[in-house]
Amino acid sequence: MRFKHIFFVCITLLVFSCKKDPVSPDDVPQKVTANNFLSDSKYKKLILQIAYVPGHEPTTAAIDHIKIFLTQRLNKSLGIEVNYTAVGSLNKSTLTLTDVKDIELGNRNPVLTDNTISMYIFYADADYFENTGSSQILGLAYAPASMVVFEKTIMDYAGGIGQPSVTTLEASVSEHEIGHILGLVNNGTSMVAGHEGGPSGKHCSNSSCLMYYTAETSDFIANLVGNNIPTLDNNCINDLKANGGK
Repeated sequence: MRFKHIFFVCITLLVFSCKKDPVSPDDVPQKVTANNFLSDSKYKKLILQIAYVPGHEPTTAAIDHIKIFLTQRLNKSLGIEVNYTAVGSLNKSTLTLTDVKDIELGNRNPVLTDNTISMYIFYADADYFENTGSSQILGLAYAPASMVVFEKTIMDYAGGIGQPSVTTLEASVSEHEIGHILGLVNNGTSMVAGHEGGPSGKHCSNSSCLMYYTAETSDFIANLVGNNIPTLDNNCINDLKANGGK
């Protein structure tokens, strides 16, 4: 989905010893750009904060794949660090974006500190409240440095007979939403060549690309043949390179 006031889109256990006032996701847009994540010019280290409700944490293999994905596309000379934070459940069957933002506000580490920038992924124990019919939203990038993956929904659609593995679906959805945070497609990172598509734009026109519009919904599951995690096509990669990435 896309950024329109909000982004709709997509390791050791550490806790910061220095407690700082939380920053609302709505206060971040003026401070964070896709280039801040992609380039090494201002922020030389990325902290990927993984927040999860116990019992709905992502697989280690998925996080390993996500870190490789980030390493391949980001210029961060001081590296990428992944932290885990367990959060309490709201005990709801569905979550609104307000719910998701409130959870982030209560547990997120600072977004920007000196030469470090952080990206936040919340793996939720509920479905998205706007789900209708058979097409289910699996992830949303709802702010320039924040995203949610509906892990409960992923577990419903993965791991069974004829379904992709949980790791494959987690990594595919997470990396798609990360792509939106990195400004794809035409959503903060300009296009080198035109390739925007999808019913609401801000996605790649190539149905085999990670940034194809169905990759954040259950409609994309049929594309995950053989548990192959989709990759970015050359157009998306060229866009990232032109905005400071690799």
